[in-house]
Amino acid sequence: MPARKTTMSPSPHTPPAAAEPCSHCSSDALMDNAPAQRPVAGAPGAARGTVFRIATMDCAAEESEIRHAVAGVSGLLGLQFQLGARTVAIDAAPAVMPQVLAAIRGAGFDPQPLAPEEAQAHAHGHLPGAEGLARLGLALGLAVAAELLAFLAPDQRVFQVAGMALAAVAIGLAGFSTYRKGLAALGRGRLNINALMTVAVTGAFVIGQWPEAAMVMALYAIAELIEARSVDRARNAIKGLLDLAPDTAELRQPDGTWQPVAAAAVEPGAVVRIRPGARVPLDGVVIAGASAVNQASVTGESMPVDKAAGDTLFAGTINDTGTLEMRVTATASNTTLARIIHAVEQAQASRAPTQQLVDQFAAIYTPVVFALAVAVAVLTPWLMDVAWLEALYKALVLLVIACPCALVIATPVTVVSGLAAAARRGILIKGGVYLETAHQLKAIALDKTGTITEGRPRLVATEVLPQEGSTSVPEAQVLRWAVDLAGHSDHPVSRAIAQGLATAQAAPAGGALEAFTALPGRGVQARIAGQALVLGNHRLIEERGLCNADIEVRLAAHEAQGRTVTLLATDTAVLAVFAVADTIKDSSREALATLHAMGVASVMLTGDNQVTARTIAAQAGLDEVQGNLLPQDKLAAIEALQARHGLTAMVGDGINDAPALARADIGIAMGAAGTDTAMEAADVVIMNDDLRRIPQLIRLSRRTRAVLWQNIALALGIKLVFLGLALFNGASMWMAVFADMGASLIVVFNGLRMLRAVDEAPAK
Repeated sequence: MPARKTTMSPSPHTPPAAAEPCSHCSSDALMDNAPAQRPVAGAPGAARGTVFRIATMDCAAEESEIRHAVAGVSGLLGLQFQLGARTVAIDAAPAVMPQVLAAIRGAGFDPQPLAPEEAQAHAHGHLPGAEGLARLGLALGLAVAAELLAFLAPDQRVFQVAGMALAAVAIGLAGFSTYRKGLAALGRGRLNINALMTVAVTGAFVIGQWPEAAMVMALYAIAELIEARSVDRARNAIKGLLDLAPDTAELRQPDGTWQPVAAAAVEPGAVVRIRPGARVPLDGVVIAGASAVNQASVTGESMPVDKAAGDTLFAGTINDTGTLEMRVTATASNTTLARIIHAVEQAQASRAPTQQLVDQFAAIYTPVVFALAVAVAVLTPWLMDVAWLEALYKALVLLVIACPCALVIATPVTVVSGLAAAARRGILIKGGVYLETAHQLKAIALDKTGTITEGRPRLVATEVLPQEGSTSVPEAQVLRWAVDLAGHSDHPVSRAIAQGLATAQAAPAGGALEAFTALPGRGVQARIAGQALVLGNHRLIEERGLCNADIEVRLAAHEAQGRTVTLLATDTAVLAVFAVADTIKDSSREALATLHAMGVASVMLTGDNQVTARTIAAQAGLDEVQGNLLPQDKLAAIEALQARHGLTAMVGDGINDAPALARADIGIAMGAAGTDTAMEAADVVIMNDDLRRIPQLIRLSRRTRAVLWQNIALALGIKLVFLGLALFNGASMWMAVFADMGASLIVVFNGLRMLRAVDEAPAK
């Protein structure tokens, strides 16, 4: 079962996350599980403290090294890392900042302060530019030249001296950063890849293998750069969506004219125009025009969606046909698209179960192999009559092979790619733990309205009940009260009643409400002109002792047709009955059939009466149904399903679903119709409310797990083969560095396969 529970919702307060480990990663560094500091509430990614850029920091190992370096500094309030951008925000008092920076520099890093606008510009991170590539190219050329001098003139002193000089320069050009961090790590007694490479290359140079030492360092630096670019492809796969939102927007001016302005400068409430074929620059609501809009970038829907006045538009979507005017509802940094990206970035920072297991293994593996290398250097000359230089060289080869890069990177690159692939299909997964465990789901509980059904019910029947005595209320007044109460509720059934009565012009505008209160799972209550009223379900009327045989008959007739019944009542009598009907989504039937074929049980949990619930369940093809449930009842139902089936998911969209979403092993919220509370409590958000995304999530999880174990097997297998070769004189330092970096690149490229489509994966 996943650890409960982080709530990384796509909200304005969701910060970007640190990136995943890269080729620098060491075992003990990755065992630092201190949670990343979060910024204060505000715009997505808002940093707290002073932002510094550290050019040589791009993976979790470096983050861990920095955290260890500053651990003893008193007065440090927090660190917020953005590894993809190679920045860290340091929250500390001005008097403490010099100590913090000195500790970081002592660990081999060079923090450079950034102005706020520079920090924003570094949001996507940077890899070495032309200058860095030229430096590595020169290092490789010098290493090749040193090799040629050693091969062509092995016995000539002057050529040996020249070769050693070339090798030293090549090592300095390619390995300056590695040496600086490696020496700092050794000084603190920490074994990471920089420490291992520093010892191995220095030792090879000292024992006379200077051409090989230079070539190993140059190849290591180049392979490291290739791997970093490959990992960044996975990290930035979802960030590419940011480019979909245009930089400018056509803003309506006070005189009614239109003028292009920077989208980042447009405030909520402004009106912008989107021409046919243009991308929507910001989130907003259509106020004029009609068009078809391609929303694939946000919801994953393949077909355009018709939009008219009152409909929502998302930044980055494409206006296909007609001109639209839109009132902006969010700033550029707070659009749905930006929040999705930040939520996925934060999810990338969470550790999946397999990654935790690998990190624990690597924490043992590196010291063991290091101890083996020391034993080979010290004991084999005594026990096996091996020459000292030969034993030392073999030990140095073991040190290079000991690097657990491929092993520790096998999991994060796969998980990051899977998260990005899901987001491209409108499935927002808030952590690798949920991606990795979804394949274990045995049961899925679903809310009815807005989840299985369209969520847009309509009023199909209205009955004003006959009243006796002088206290009877005119029918027009009864309907007016119903409109007033229903109009103040955000429940889909209430909205359908208000809209249906208004459309039929049966109820004119009413008076002001007093003491309006929502009754979760039951309805609403208020006072109008001194009259206490409730508008709610059968349960509420029964609790108030207002139900009778006549009402039961009326309710049974509607419920037998799958309708949801709402009643208007005073403290003494039921005044009217309203029947609302909803339709089942075609996608729901298909999704439930697929889940059944995959061996996953489906259960509907709803507050509707049992008769209506059974009718809908039979039409949709659900395995089980439970009706008349309050929020706490849904919570208890989830716990019962977990006890009976095992790993259980909950799918819902309302406030009353939030407790069950939070309690389920995986909470899945409907993003289009869902409330903010439901999406906050959920672990997965389906952006287009299509239940067919759930089988896709399970398939993606199965594929992710398969690739994870492929990568672990490849990494361990290659390491074991070359460890054996090294012990029996079958591997050189060249082979060691190729084995280490080659295995890393193999698992990276295998993990990147997750970025491809998963829809064709068969149900199992």
